[in-house]
Amino acid sequence: MDALIMKGRSIFEVLVGALVLITAIGFLSYAVTSTGRSAPTGGLTLTAKFDRIDGLSPGADVRIAGVKVGSVSSQRIDPTTFLAVLTLQVDSALRIPEDSSAEITSEGLLGGKYVAIVPGGADRILASGGEIRITASAVSLEALLGRFIFSVTDLASQRQPGAAEAPAPARP
Repeated sequence: MDALIMKGRSIFEVLVGALVLITAIGFLSYAVTSTGRSAPTGGLTLTAKFDRIDGLSPGADVRIAGVKVGSVSSQRIDPTTFLAVLTLQVDSALRIPEDSSAEITSEGLLGGKYVAIVPGGADRILASGGEIRITASAVSLEALLGRFIFSVTDLASQRQPGAAEAPAPARP
């Protein structure tokens, strides 16, 4: 009798395990298809050169006014200028002015990075294969914190130890 109960329990555990595995696969496939990280299809291909692209990787968003309009398709180093060259795939329905700028921006203090395009006001429009010439590189949070700490330390060392005000005399 115990062997029959154990055999039934084993089959039940296998079925529950299979159900959990199928559910996990379902969640994984949903996550992959709904994140918008699919391969770029068509669109406008633009390039932009940056001094630094800290933390930005292929597949990162390209946004205009906070709205996703494309993605970073590749990155490389220009061997002559040693600048990072990003290739961007942008929605072909957009008419991006030639004097537009691109900047690497963070979603927040600990958020991911993306490329923000700020449209200019020129009449000429960037064609596929064009280059966004006005760029602003990523700001390094570590460098900013280092400068802040250095300036506070420098300020503290400049204060004279005897410069503190003497206590006011007591009133009669």
